[in-house]
Amino acid sequence: MPGAPQRGFTYDVTPRATGLNILFVADVSAAAVIGGAERVLYEQSSRLARRGHRVHILTRRRPEHATDLQIIGGAHEWRYAIDPRNSISYLLSTLVNARRLFESLHAQFKLDCINFHQPFAACGVLASPRAKPIPKTYTCHSLSFEEFMSRNERPAGFFPGRVHQLNLLIRKHLEKRALKRSDPIVVLSRYTAEKLNRAYDMAGRRHLIIPGGVDLQQFQPAADKPAIRRKLNLPLDRVVLLTVRNLVPRMGLDNLISAFRKLVQRAPDLFLVIGGDGPLKNALADQIDSLGISNHVKLVSFIPEAQISDYYRMADMFILPTRELEGFGLVTLEAMASGVPVLGTPVGGTQEILKRFDPAFLFRDDEPDSLAALILENYRIIRNHPYQWRQSCARCRDFVEKHFSWEKNVDRLEALFEQMGTQGPPRTSARLNNT
Repeated sequence: MPGAPQRGFTYDVTPRATGLNILFVADVSAAAVIGGAERVLYEQSSRLARRGHRVHILTRRRPEHATDLQIIGGAHEWRYAIDPRNSISYLLSTLVNARRLFESLHAQFKLDCINFHQPFAACGVLASPRAKPIPKTYTCHSLSFEEFMSRNERPAGFFPGRVHQLNLLIRKHLEKRALKRSDPIVVLSRYTAEKLNRAYDMAGRRHLIIPGGVDLQQFQPAADKPAIRRKLNLPLDRVVLLTVRNLVPRMGLDNLISAFRKLVQRAPDLFLVIGGDGPLKNALADQIDSLGISNHVKLVSFIPEAQISDYYRMADMFILPTRELEGFGLVTLEAMASGVPVLGTPVGGTQEILKRFDPAFLFRDDEPDSLAALILENYRIIRNHPYQWRQSCARCRDFVEKHFSWEKNVDRLEALFEQMGTQGPPRTSARLNNT
């Protein structure tokens, strides 16, 4: 059960009357939810703050940040400066300035526990001797060096290739160092736990699987889909599919677009909405034009937080065509909480969620033919057996309500922080939980 305590640990989810001084250390910001890592950071930090803890976030200052301190959902986000001229200046400024900011925060607030979320700022904090006695845990969303490889192909040429390789080695070294200095390690899925074990020989380390969650108030089924579609300027008379992804190669969106060329020949009233931004935006737009399916596919760029729940609710199906590195898949829960069935590739955390819900919603693999076949099968249910489809939509919402919420996630994280803050890291052997 996602909300159940891990065997071997004693949990008390009632916070101390005075609360804890908690520090989140991240390479992302909670100020703008642009991906899964930001979503986790925002939900956990803001909800812990509302429970009476004094929550601080240490991260780098980005160009869009107007100040070095911002209060976000009750949590204080503190930002250090970086030198972005090149990889070396970025790394050195991170190590020096993250350490300096951490020491200032600890002197002011006497931190009870630290939760690392990514490796760069973490290693800046770990460079300080003052961090050593503070209990620390690491929340691993994905492996940093794998994310880098996924986003950056090895360039041609001797020198660029060596720089690329150096980037990989630095990421791997920093991540391993932060992981080795943290106890326990928190992951959102068994998939990520197993990847960590293989990459860093962490099999003997303590792991806690605390699945991600969903805001059940923000994401709810639509009372009037046509009204939402009119507001978003989307077709009323079509079966509308949605995907919301960063436009990068690992997301498999090119395969989904290729599948759509086959689909519209057999189901001409299908319509696909792709929400997101990234380096593949122009290439995907060109692919849509070259396949002659511009009347069936709409790229809507990045969907802001104020509109994202409407996009989920207006859809008939959500498609997750990921090729690799789907550490958990918060969008799967957000769609299902909105009463929208998800068809996903059998990759990473998606497989763990959908196998538990209904394996029939998993594609055979990530190839266009597999995507087209299962989408067509479910399209026919929508058109020919609408009552059956409405039952599937209701089951999605019930499933998420029962098993996944940010409250369940934060209950378990708070219990861990309470134990760390009062007793130090747990000393019992770890077992990996199923999600």
